[in-house]
Amino acid sequence: MTEPNPAATGEPAPDAPVEEPLPAPSPPTAERDAAATPETGRRTRKKRRPRLPGEPQRTSSRDDPSIPIRTGGLTKQYGDLVAVDHLDLEVHSGEIFGLLGQNGAGKTTTILMLLGLTEPTSGKARVVGLDPARRPLDVKRRVGYMPDSVGFYGDLTGRQNLRYTARLNRIPDREAEATISEVLEQVGLTSRADDPTDTYSRGMLQRLGIADALVKDPDVMILDEPTTAIDPLGVVEILELLRGLVRSRGMAILLSSHLLNQVQSTCDRIGIFAAGRLIGQGTLSELATRFGDDTAHIEVAFDVPDDEAAERTTALIRDLPSVSEVTPGLLPTDPWLIAVRPPVAETGVRRGILALSVANDLHLISIRPLAPSLEEIYTRAVARTAPAHGAVA
Repeated sequence: MTEPNPAATGEPAPDAPVEEPLPAPSPPTAERDAAATPETGRRTRKKRRPRLPGEPQRTSSRDDPSIPIRTGGLTKQYGDLVAVDHLDLEVHSGEIFGLLGQNGAGKTTTILMLLGLTEPTSGKARVVGLDPARRPLDVKRRVGYMPDSVGFYGDLTGRQNLRYTARLNRIPDREAEATISEVLEQVGLTSRADDPTDTYSRGMLQRLGIADALVKDPDVMILDEPTTAIDPLGVVEILELLRGLVRSRGMAILLSSHLLNQVQSTCDRIGIFAAGRLIGQGTLSELATRFGDDTAHIEVAFDVPDDEAAERTTALIRDLPSVSEVTPGLLPTDPWLIAVRPPVAETGVRRGILALSVANDLHLISIRPLAPSLEEIYTRAVARTAPAHGAVA
């Protein structure tokens, strides 16, 4: 990385003599700006349990700790350009919320407002119960933030860079050492912790960025494109790490990305962002219901010996109630696609296929419902929403 411009900070480098001031970087993460302000003592965060599967959504209230991120009508305008347009958003403890949108949709602008790095034109935001526009430093002390391009002192080791972050956050040395060892273990960097970061791969730097955000024991993590330019194996490791953090700490994670498959595989709920507007949010199944084409699909596989058997099987399935289309595979071993309308009839159709297979001695090999992909949902959602204005980052 490019070395930061030297400037006196009053803080010594982690393992350098006291008389040698450490050059002040343009801090790799936003929380370092906040942490440089003197603070007495260190807050101890109470661990909160994640919301269990099937448990009702917690009700909103101004001070509800289970909703650490909440916005209402949040808007950012640059002249005539509306970058974020009346954003209403809730992110709950114990979940990963994916903010999905193409580059320039307004995701980064939203994150900057949540961190207090830019003020909204109108509307309100609450992050861990605080107004980022009025108390940005307090918000940054309690939020772990990793931008899309992390930066560290290349001539310092990973452990030394984390010590620097701990000092800026006024964490006592003994506590800091224990915390640093813990987070390095969590992100899988213990074996490389004492190597200079200019020898780290992109994936290792991203993992160190997560460790950097965890040093101060945050209530919330906000990650902007955390898997950009990482190899496929590194992506899997990063996403598994995030899921582990939610399970072990019960924290809320807001993840911004334009990579649909990663959002689909990682996030509990998803918000689709387009041209500054949040045009849909919910679980994948909720989004599929809202932006679907009123058709459910079932994939089945049969062992059919010849064309006559295939035609007979097709006719039997077509006669089932709510089956709108039957598409056999191109090859005898290929799965068949069954279209069902309305979608609520999908379970009944699957049961019907099982029953007629037994009754007619069909050689059914497999059957499963096909959920629409996030790519299909996203494409439909954006197509239905005509952009009212341009877009920014």
